[in-house]
Amino acid sequence: MNGHLSPTIVCLCGSTRFVNAWKQAHRDESLAGRIVLSVGVMIHAGDEPIRDDGPIKRALDQLHLRKIDLANEVLILNVGGYIGSSTANELAYARSKGKTIRFWEPETYCETARLNDE
Repeated sequence: MNGHLSPTIVCLCGSTRFVNAWKQAHRDESLAGRIVLSVGVMIHAGDEPIRDDGPIKRALDQLHLRKIDLANEVLILNVGGYIGSSTANELAYARSKGKTIRFWEPETYCETARLNDE
């Protein structure tokens, strides 16, 4: 809970290729009493045949930025230190908006991780 006596809203960000991490984070955050904002389509997990460079992907990326706008904090699902280009953009956006940032894996590991294409 945050200082307003209402649940903290957390937005999950990360590569959708890590489906189990998304499921676990959603569960853990919910059990911690947080409202969880997540993706609606697991593009890299075979959920939808959506092109990375197409209009649907761009629209989904913009929608996810609006979820970050709604959130009090962002949880970066940096599995194995992996942060792809979409997640890097979301991280930069969240930082520019002054959001609290948390990392699934230790931040020190994340800071040394290479950026990869998602």
